[in-house]
Amino acid sequence: MNEFNRVEVIEDGAALRLSREDGSGLRFHAIWLRDNASDPATRSPGNGQRLITIGDIPAVTRIESAVLDAAERLTVTFAPENKTVAFPLAWLATRAYDRTPAMEAGWLPATCETWDGSFAARLPRLDLAHAKRDPQALEGWLADVRRFGFAIMSGGPVESGALLEVAALFGFVRETNYGRWFEVKSEISPSNLAYTSLGLQAHTDNPYRDPVPTMQLLYCLENSAEGGESLVVDGFRAAQRLRQENPDGFALLARHCARFEYAGAADTCLRSKKPMIELGPDGELLGVRFNNRSLAAVTDVPYEEMPAYYAAYRHLAAIVDDPGMAASFKLEPGEGFLVDNTRVLHGRKGFSGSGSRWLQGCYPDKDGLLSTLAVLEGQGRRAAAE
Repeated sequence: MNEFNRVEVIEDGAALRLSREDGSGLRFHAIWLRDNASDPATRSPGNGQRLITIGDIPAVTRIESAVLDAAERLTVTFAPENKTVAFPLAWLATRAYDRTPAMEAGWLPATCETWDGSFAARLPRLDLAHAKRDPQALEGWLADVRRFGFAIMSGGPVESGALLEVAALFGFVRETNYGRWFEVKSEISPSNLAYTSLGLQAHTDNPYRDPVPTMQLLYCLENSAEGGESLVVDGFRAAQRLRQENPDGFALLARHCARFEYAGAADTCLRSKKPMIELGPDGELLGVRFNNRSLAAVTDVPYEEMPAYYAAYRHLAAIVDDPGMAASFKLEPGEGFLVDNTRVLHGRKGFSGSGSRWLQGCYPDKDGLLSTLAVLEGQGRRAAAE
């Protein structure tokens, strides 16, 4: 049933208001509606891309009339073009921008759920063969990655390069100076501390890149060493805790840039300048960068604020190191885990020289995962409607 029962043109045609029976409603500007028209003259029927520029729309665009009809849509006629366009009400409702502003800095969308160490009891997991034959199961697994920033894939082949088979389920792998994929096992003269048997503090990978790799997949081929359990920490939950316990420190880490650097090989010198806590202009928590091994000299904080900045950094590190924040698990050969590298920190416990531990890693891009998920969700909605 249509949730809107009334439409009125307001502000002398510059906007309209859709109203519900309870008195609530949504406003839309004429220029926004005209720019988002989906008629064949405005957007390509084949790919949905705009065929016009903003300059092609009259600057004095106004709403001449607006009518609700029984087909769950709003029909609008624009002046001075005398152009009539229909908008599905459901489409408008999901893209409403008429809402109360000034949400608290660090807010998260409904599709994101933060977690702590108790998450270890319910780690999202899917068998690779199941993922290949059942699109709904794959959709659920990808949705878990979007919601939690983490999921495990099990039942894969125990052979070098098998991680690419997992990545191919949803997207593409970014090649870096480490190659299309890289080996994670002890080396005599390592170019990176990841290639040792040392324990590693939970961290996000490659913060010295711009753009940073958005996903990381780590896949197990051998894991008979004593110790070496993997651990993950929700960086968004850590940032939320910092905001609650130390709001001024949260603001400092979000306001000022840190610097990150990697020069572990003769032909590589990577640098970036980004905040440890990244917020969008509207205050949405977009990303966390935390890597003690790759933090370079911080030079973008004013002299007067540097002590407080370091106190905030220390506070965030203490939250990350809190055992109650980490979910730990031990991968079996043929298992891999995928993390949102803009959100979830990963690390490991140290392991002994007896036995062996061999993982391979790669960097798929998150846009591929979200694209695959959106396609699967769209297919599911269409199937449900038939």
